[in-house]
Parts: sequence; structure tokens; C-alpha cells
Amino acid sequence: MTEPPILDKIIKNVRVVRPHHDAVELLDLGIRDGKFTQIAPNISPEQGIEIIDGKNLLAFPGVVDAHMHIGIYQPLDKDAVTESKAAAMGGVTTSLNYIRTGQYYLNKGGSYRDFFPEVLALSAGNFFVDYSYHIAPIASQHIEEIPLLFTEHGVTSFKIFMFYGGYGLHGLSDQQNLFLMINKEERYDFAHFEFTMRGITRLMTEHPEARDYISLSLHCEVAEILNAYTKIVQNDSSLTGLQAYSAARPPHSEGLAISIASYLAHETNCANINLLHLSSRKAIEAALTMQTAFPHINFRREVTVGHLLLDVDTPNSIWAKVNPPIRPRSDVEYLWQAVLNNQIDWIVSDHACCSAEQKRSTKDPNNIWLAKSGFGGTEYLLSGVLSEGSKRGMSYSHMAKLLSWNPSRRFGLLTKGDIAIGYDADLVLVDPHESFVVNAAESESQQGYTPFEGMELTGRVKSTFLRGNLIYNNGQVIGSPNGHYLRRN
Repeated sequence: MTEPPILDKIIKNVRVVRPHHDAVELLDLGIRDGKFTQIAPNISPEQGIEIIDGKNLLAFPGVVDAHMHIGIYQPLDKDAVTESKAAAMGGVTTSLNYIRTGQYYLNKGGSYRDFFPEVLALSAGNFFVDYSYHIAPIASQHIEEIPLLFTEHGVTSFKIFMFYGGYGLHGLSDQQNLFLMINKEERYDFAHFEFTMRGITRLMTEHPEARDYISLSLHCEVAEILNAYTKIVQNDSSLTGLQAYSAARPPHSEGLAISIASYLAHETNCANINLLHLSSRKAIEAALTMQTAFPHINFRREVTVGHLLLDVDTPNSIWAKVNPPIRPRSDVEYLWQAVLNNQIDWIVSDHACCSAEQKRSTKDPNNIWLAKSGFGGTEYLLSGVLSEGSKRGMSYSHMAKLLSWNPSRRFGLLTKGDIAIGYDADLVLVDPHESFVVNAAESESQQGYTPFEGMELTGRVKSTFLRGNLIYNNGQVIGSPNGHYLRRN
């Protein structure tokens, strides 16, 4: 008598990439109840209800895009649908999104006790991938709400935008209290950063079981440097486009901010610090120097696919305006060397969908100072790293560490990040030899353009599975948005 099937699905004939295995093995993957339950060669088809031929494709763990901004430039509930579709087409199965009070996002100030439940309500039923949020304490009352965010909503990661206190999101500004929607007497400054760190240290002390997963991320640029250099560069007609924007936000501003943030972490014993989107040689050097100076601080270093693929000479200059800026080619190659030297912990998209109508001025479309900052790119994250990393000798397992394992460990996603028994069956099937030319018209994103336009990438995502369910296949997003909110406490 034939035994009944014990697996919901078997994906056969895939070359499995795992973060802790140098070898790529031809294996079958057995899935039950959304988890990997068998990983072995030649699993009998009789054990599975559904059989899928993986056609000898590479099988990566689902990508954890640990730096996205859903809902920054368009309503969150609409942005979640389109931009999580873009994530799925790029092999991303988990989207971690930075959010804050103030202008953009929900355009509200006030307490996170009221604000964050609204974020969750707008998110529910609209994500095609699993998702969670990092939260920025903007007002002093938000520091007091850190324990509430942890216990009630499972938020373990927080953020500081170091330049916000004295510089605008897109350029010079003297209206930061209005932008942040905080009282006139409040200051978003180094003291606020210190007190935020002390609040996070208290949370670690009160919840030692979650200590390893509670962290603070920082956007490291110093407002005073940005203000001074922006005025200088705007008066220099020899600099335009991305070269001008890079000069207006110089790399030593990143380095100085990293040094200040690191000393404050030391002073407050804020043990887990994430240095976000490092864009330059000076930023990397400062981050490594601070690691040596403060070895008791558990630093993590992040770069974006945009800073790895683009430079100041990219032809799509206005589209590529972002903070911190796209840098000269010498900085790009230094970032790649840091990746290859295992000095970078994860690679992200910093996806922020900004429509063409919002991105550039209709009156002066080539004016970099009038362009808004940020762009999408989650759909090109895996392919971009695979394409350019392979040229530089980067191993597949190293890619899996930086795109899946490392961010999942840091942010407490303990069932994500690997192809292993008991883990969520988040999986990406990739043809590493198929090349394609980036064309924004083919993206699920509502952005309508991309600074990567015309770039040829080698390594195409063919299928994406979320907890064993096929959500993207051969150019089509499949089904309805069934992403889960991930509590991390």
C-alpha cells in the first residue's frame, strides 16, 4: 500500500546556495506547512503533493532587504502593494522598512502609541512579502515609548537621521522643526541622539533575552558640514548634477558623523550599532577605525546596491539623487573591496519609490538642487550583487550571507536567512547566466523610471517563493498580498 504524501511541495533539481556552505550542491527541497522539512538529493516524488522542477537553477535563500522606505512619497497602503511586488520580482521575501513621524510617510506628528497602529493597519493585507518596521524616535516622548514599541509591536530596531536637525531631506532648510513636526523648544540634535541611545540601552537591560536583536541604526552625516558645503557648491558653476551633490555632502561629513555616533554609543553603552548606507572610502575608514577604538560595541556596516552600481558619471543623474550621495568611481571600487574583505555586513536597496513627477522639477528638470532624494531598486538588489559580485570573484555563499543571513540575525528574524530544516521556505530561483538590460517599464514598481536604466546585469530571478508559496514566476507576480507582519520580540 502506498504511503500518503508527507510534503506539501518538493522543488527538485536546484543548486542550493547557503550562507555557511562554500559548495553549491544539487539537491531537492521538501516543504511542509511553509517550512523546509527535507533537504536531500533525490527526494522521492511520491512524498510530495506538488512537484516543481527547479531546472538546475541556483536556489538562494529569500533576500532580506533590510533597508526600505514604504509609504514615504505615496500613501502607505498603495505603496505597499506595488513596491512589495517589485521586491518579489527581485527575490526579496522580507522587507524591513524605516519609518518616522513628521512630513512624508503619514504626515503626522505625535505619539507612536497612536501613529504605529495606523501604520500596521495600512500595511495589513497589502504586502506581497513578509515585512516589519524600524522606527525613528523623533520627539523626546518617543524615547519613552521604546519599551511600548518593543512589548506591544515587536519592534527591536530604531533609527537616527543625524543630519535632520539642521538640514533638509532634499537640501538646505531652516524649517526642521516643522518638517519633523516637533515643538519649537525641542531639538533633534546630538543630545537627543544620546538620550535615544540611553533608552535603547535600558531596553537591552530590561530584556536580556532579546539583547542581541535590539539595535540602533544611524544615517551618518553632519548637518553643519552639509550646510556649509552646499552653499559653497551652489555658488560654483563648474559643478553640476551628481558631482555637485556629492561635493555638497562631502565624504568627511560621513566620517565625522560616524565618529560622533560611535563615541556616543561608547558613552551610553549602546552595544548594537548599525552604520547605514556607507557611501565612501572615508566613511568605511572611519567605521573601521571606530570598531578598533571601541571593540566592545557590536558594529554592523551596510552598503546599498545603488552605491555599488552607480557613480557620479551615471547618465541618469537626476534620477540617482539620494542621501548620502552617489560617489565617484574610486569610492565605488573601494566599497566593493570592503565587501570582498568581509568588512561589510549586508547589502540593501534603500528603496524609496519617488515618482518622476515628484522626483524632478518640471520648470528646471536638470537642476539637482530641485530634485527630491531617493529612488527604488529592491527589484535589482540580488541581480545587481550577483552580476557585479561575480565579476569580482565574490562567492555565492558570501552573497547569501550579505543578502539574507546577516540581516536576518541582526534584526531578530530567526526563521529567515537560510535554506535549512525548520526555516521558512523563502527561496529564490536564479539563472546566473541569463543577462538582461534594466528597463523601468518592466518593473512592478510605480516609480516609472530607474537610475539603473540601460544597465546590463547577469543573473536573473526566475521564481520567488514565500513560505513555500510561489509569489513570482517568469516575469509575473502571482496571487494576492499574503505577507505577514513580523514581530521580533
